[in-house]
Amino acid sequence: MAVPRAKTSKARTRRRRGINMRLEAPQLVACANCNNLVMQHHVCPKCGFYRGRQVIEPRSNG
Repeated sequence: MAVPRAKTSKARTRRRRGINMRLEAPQLVACANCNNLVMQHHVCPKCGFYRGRQVIEPRSNG
């Protein structure tokens, strides 16, 4: 059975794991109604539209 020659340092281990475990930024697309950036397949919080129709009433800022 193969045995490592030396102990793998914490920095090397964490660097290797960190590359594979990093978070990805969410994919944002422009809303078809107001051009606000929203996540794909989500209702636009600014105008309340989804797939060309009003789904929710947008909240008023006040």
